[in-house]
Amino acid sequence: MSGDRVMPRGLRWPRPAAAEGRGQAERQEQGDGRGQAVPVRPAPVRRWLADGALALVVGALVVTTAVVDDGTTAPDYALIVLSCAALACYRTAPRAVLAATTVLGTAHVVHAHPGPLAVLPVLGAVHTAARAGHRALAAAASAVLLTGYALTQPGTQQTVERAALLTGWFLCAVVTGMADRNWRAYLRATEQRALEAERTREEAARRRAGEERLRIARELHDSLTHSISIVKLQAGVAVHLARKRGEEVPPALLAIQSASGEAMRELRATLRVLRTEDDELPGAPAQLVERARAAGLATALTVTGAERPLPPEVDKTVYRIVQEALTNAARHAGPATVDVRLDYGTDAVTVQVDDDGTADPARPPRPGIGLTGMRERTTALGGTLDAAPRPEGGFRVRARLPLAGLSSIRPDQRAVPGAGSPA
Repeated sequence: MSGDRVMPRGLRWPRPAAAEGRGQAERQEQGDGRGQAVPVRPAPVRRWLADGALALVVGALVVTTAVVDDGTTAPDYALIVLSCAALACYRTAPRAVLAATTVLGTAHVVHAHPGPLAVLPVLGAVHTAARAGHRALAAAASAVLLTGYALTQPGTQQTVERAALLTGWFLCAVVTGMADRNWRAYLRATEQRALEAERTREEAARRRAGEERLRIARELHDSLTHSISIVKLQAGVAVHLARKRGEEVPPALLAIQSASGEAMRELRATLRVLRTEDDELPGAPAQLVERARAAGLATALTVTGAERPLPPEVDKTVYRIVQEALTNAARHAGPATVDVRLDYGTDAVTVQVDDDGTADPARPPRPGIGLTGMRERTTALGGTLDAAPRPEGGFRVRARLPLAGLSSIRPDQRAVPGAGSPA
């Protein structure tokens, strides 16, 4: 069983299942849990469709321009189609696409003397090559096509103007490709720094939480262990002397000796949890009932349903609720009978502690630290807690704690020996 855990500042509670699906893409984009960025990549089919659509649009523009030009022949159309089709592979093979479009585009320019739009496939390949980091190849391909265009066109002012325009286009393609590459590198570096900063904050928060646990453990050890040890020692000496003199040992003294020994064991377990984050279980509800009987509180325990191992956090919450309810009954109920019931359902375990003490429904008690702690433990597990006087008198504590993925052990109904009749 595990007690309430305070989430250190800077850490976040696990997201609920409803939000888990919505945050999956975000987690993939931010990292894989080891500080490595895991980019969200589209499915291969969608990616190929998008690349094919881009090649189709560029091809439609170039073919439309070629149709208007009366000098375009069948080989020119073939060169256009092949150069535009090559663009569909720009993601996987940018250098091969650049080489293919440059050769095909230059051949088209030399053969047909088209207008500026005919160089669009080469322009796109130059941009993607520069974006992939092949700046020199992109600049060389631009130079090859511009040289072929300038040498094969008539030496007129219009040719010079077109060559200057194409030079500006190719320069922009190279520059924008390099800028895009640098921007993506900057984003990756920023993302890595953010992940590293988050990891550092979480580690610092865990370290501070560990230091705080150690401080609390030292305080508990220094303040409580000494006092409880003295109580246990004095009770043991008194029991020993009484037996040595042949006197009957008072039941209250035996109860003090037993309770102080159990308190020492629980304190040691608590200190071990604080120091090692270990969720060691302090005991079972049946042990609490036996101790309450030994202390003079008439207590009965009944277990119904298919009893089975519970998750540690649920198991410890059950233990603490029964422990606190029995403590409150011993303190406030007066000479009363206490009935503890544990019901193992298929999807939840129910804890109910009833006493027929002096609690009055007309004067409900003010919730103290014990009731508040029980409610916080129950709420943390997604359960419900009702703690109030009963209409027929006495007090009732009833908690319902949900279970997750537990299989029953046996479908019988079990009662602890002595359960059902007050001691």
